[in-house]
Amino acid sequence: MKGVYRTRVGYTGGSLENPTYRNLGDHTEAFQVDFDPAVLSYKEILEIFWNNHNPTGKAWSRQYMAAVYFHNNEQESAALESKAALEEKLGAAVTTEIVSLEIFYPAEDYHQKYYLQARPELAGELLDYYPDFSDFVDSTTAARLNGYIGGYGDPESLNEEVDSFGLSPTGREILKGFVY
Repeated sequence: MKGVYRTRVGYTGGSLENPTYRNLGDHTEAFQVDFDPAVLSYKEILEIFWNNHNPTGKAWSRQYMAAVYFHNNEQESAALESKAALEEKLGAAVTTEIVSLEIFYPAEDYHQKYYLQARPELAGELLDYYPDFSDFVDSTTAARLNGYIGGYGDPESLNEEVDSFGLSPTGREILKGFVY
């Protein structure tokens, strides 16, 4: 989506230092979204979040609990207000937790940009630009491609930005196959 320039998956909310998928401790799997507030507001991100999961379901484990993590008082207020509005709209309690983000640990490399990494013909083109994998993970282009491959985005948005990705003609056609 426009305004999102970086995404990462990882772990947060627990007490174990440097958790891993195999040693998660009391952390929750989470994703981190870095965005440009001049293009996309935190409230808009919350709206998308609420519309893309069951906010009244019970988590069967801490690892998979639904939560909104906030960075500051403004975000906390927005999250609490949006949760209250959703409860009123649904007429039911929203079980998604609103929690202060203390520390976010990035997940292992094989979890990052999962959809993109599953398409080595596209990932390979970016890895030529970003030989350091952390730069690949932090890449706005990698975040955008991962979203499109994952089924998010529409042809109009792709057409507006496909030239900025630096893909080969073959890479462009492969990417378009996921969106059209």
